[in-house]
Amino acid sequence: MTARRNMLIYILLLIAIGLTVTGEVLLKLGMNTVRADVGAFNASLPVLLRTFTEWRVVLGFVLIFSGALFWLGVISRADFSFAYPLLALSYVIALLPAHFVIGERVTLNRIIGAFVVVIGAVIIGWEQK
Repeated sequence: MTARRNMLIYILLLIAIGLTVTGEVLLKLGMNTVRADVGAFNASLPVLLRTFTEWRVVLGFVLIFSGALFWLGVISRADFSFAYPLLALSYVIALLPAHFVIGERVTLNRIIGAFVVVIGAVIIGWEQK
């Protein structure tokens, strides 16, 4: 692959990850606001309506869908076995808003796990160069 094509793949991948992580954070914030258990079969109609009219939930789904569109751009240009493992970087990136936006405690084990994911992503990405 050319350097330009590789760069485009990485840019599309980062946009897809960014949109997806932002969308997931909004879903979490929205569900914290709704304060409801919306499992597969245990939510009443009023709870579902309250959930799906919460703006953070709606915007979260829009961003996740938008991320999926960029993901289509990635998998149409790169090997799936290369691109898909790099999505694991979303777990690493999600630690930041989990701590700073949602207020979750990020433990040492999670940081070490994220570091291992980054090492794996570097190994996979290196192959593409």
